[in-house]
Amino acid sequence: MYPIIQVPDEAPEQSEQLGTKWKFWYWGDDKHRWLFKEGRPNTGENWAEKVCCELCALLGIPHGHYEFAVWKDHHGVVTPTFVPEDGRLIFGNELLAKFVADYDGERRVRVRKHTLARVMAVIHGPTRFAVKVPLPQGVSTVIRPAPIEMPLGYVPPVEVRTASEVFVGYLMLDAFVGNQDRHDENWGLILTGDGRLALAPTFDHASSLGRNEQDAERLVRLTTRDQRRSVERYVERAKSALYRAVGEKPLTTLAAFQDAAKLVPEAGKYWLKRLETTNLVDYRRIFDNIPVTEITEPARDFALRMLEINRDRLLQS
Repeated sequence: MYPIIQVPDEAPEQSEQLGTKWKFWYWGDDKHRWLFKEGRPNTGENWAEKVCCELCALLGIPHGHYEFAVWKDHHGVVTPTFVPEDGRLIFGNELLAKFVADYDGERRVRVRKHTLARVMAVIHGPTRFAVKVPLPQGVSTVIRPAPIEMPLGYVPPVEVRTASEVFVGYLMLDAFVGNQDRHDENWGLILTGDGRLALAPTFDHASSLGRNEQDAERLVRLTTRDQRRSVERYVERAKSALYRAVGEKPLTTLAAFQDAAKLVPEAGKYWLKRLETTNLVDYRRIFDNIPVTEITEPARDFALRMLEINRDRLLQS
């Protein structure tokens, strides 16, 4: 059974302003910084985050690690920082604003210039960034090109050779779990203190697996004979926060992966092979380890059905 970590009352050190949910940083017993993120009431955001974390581990996708947690009466998840002490996380909106004219990275809604081709181009690199370099006369800031490395600490298989090929795995994950929140602050690069740039692990998957649906709606979709209300139709409508071209509608999560796989076909094939090695038994094992206080039976059954359908759709694509 997955643990529920009790965060000490006095833990909050620094509030986190990014995103729409209340969260704070604190120092864990392991002497590392951890982020507590509260799940919104009457949603499955906490279990969705944990399930996606475990699915990433199953698929070999670099990811932020999440555990269930409680702080005072607030239920949420905690995750250790994946940014080195001397580094920083550069979000996609900051990256794209450097290369795309009039890119509006401040919007809190879908950004139509957030196209898949641009994201893949940035991640493929190399990218020019201002970094602090120690010189004999003192520290100086210089502009220099830096290749985009694999996520820090990730040991890639021989089939995966570039950061952009890893990102294809992130997009397969989105299609698999129905994550509709791969916006321009839900991916990024890590800039280390010595000027290296590395793809950040995938993070923030709480908008997945139908976590906002009410149990009554889940039960209807699981049992109806009306194809318009079925789980199959439900997953087909999952929209990505990525676009094929400016002015078009957002891509579906499946189409975003398919388009990326066309750009780097070998990566697409590899990640689909990884998915093919998993099955419903594996997914059930993950859900069986969720404490009963954290998820309802209809939510579990609905999410499992989504995974089953999306796995088939991906493997048939």
